[in-house]
Amino acid sequence: MAVNMLTTLITRKSTQKKLAKDLLITTPDAIVEEGFIKIGGIDQWITIRGEDQHNPVLFFIHGGPASTYSIFTPLLRPWEKYFTLVQWDQRGAGKTFRKNGRTGTGPLTFERLVQDGIEVAEFLRTRISQPIILVGSSVGSFTGTIMARRRPDLFAAYVGTDQNTGPDASELSYQLTLEWLRNAGNTKGVKAVEKLRAKKDQLTPREATRLHQWTIKANPTVPNMIMDLILPAMLTSPNHTLRDLMEYFKGMSFSAEQLAPEMKTIDPRKLGRRFDLPFFVLQGDTDAITPTAAAKAYFDEIEAPYKEFVLIKQAGHLAAFARSEQFLNELLQRVRPLVLHPIINAK
Repeated sequence: MAVNMLTTLITRKSTQKKLAKDLLITTPDAIVEEGFIKIGGIDQWITIRGEDQHNPVLFFIHGGPASTYSIFTPLLRPWEKYFTLVQWDQRGAGKTFRKNGRTGTGPLTFERLVQDGIEVAEFLRTRISQPIILVGSSVGSFTGTIMARRRPDLFAAYVGTDQNTGPDASELSYQLTLEWLRNAGNTKGVKAVEKLRAKKDQLTPREATRLHQWTIKANPTVPNMIMDLILPAMLTSPNHTLRDLMEYFKGMSFSAEQLAPEMKTIDPRKLGRRFDLPFFVLQGDTDAITPTAAAKAYFDEIEAPYKEFVLIKQAGHLAAFARSEQFLNELLQRVRPLVLHPIINAK
């Protein structure tokens, strides 16, 4: 993997040039916009891209905290034929954090993110005037589910992926990590995870990160979300400078620090199980960060006018990017038709 990362760094400039060319959209009804808009009193970065501005909108609520998905724009280029993709660098994240810094960002809470997200959605409804599909991923699924419950009038559907279900999932994540490490004969990993887990809620941020890293690399049969997805995307994104990437990590540190207390206790079930819009979960079939079984159990409790749970095959966390082709196919077969013809397709 180190060799692959070295190759990525060596070829970075040429790869960025190629990807920038691939990202060009020249269709007559295209929409390609990027820049800062005033959200929640501060400048926040959004990108809007699609081959036909009459298509439904996919509005991503990224995870992390502060792990912006705008770095994956080249990977999602095929999606832009069927959807207008909106990426938002949230308060405390990415280019928004670079613009505002710690002082300008202000206190960060999930409630603040929800308010900001609703404001972005209201802007999109005015700017594009097409149905908005809200996609909440990982930590962003907390924000996304609250947004969907609070303002169902803004969204044609909610799509959860890497769906978070709260504190109850941590024990299952731990057990899966140990199981995979034992199956791989990784005794060093087993001892390290058992030692960290013994501290439970007393983990320092650094120790929590180490436990998270063991979970990420415990199962070699699915893409490693850091080494195979995030880092290559960061280093080759034609829309991000090295300074942007430095601020990316600063934003992650700031946001994790700010949101850590809430992340230990937030429980989407307590926020309500009834949703007044179609509710989908497209989950990696081998996700241990937000365990697949926990996501399914949460989904089964949801009440919605229409709902579907779909497994993304051979995918762990960040399933939309690990298996982008299958994820797109599921959106095209299940979500897009329902959004375009809600009366005909509703059950």
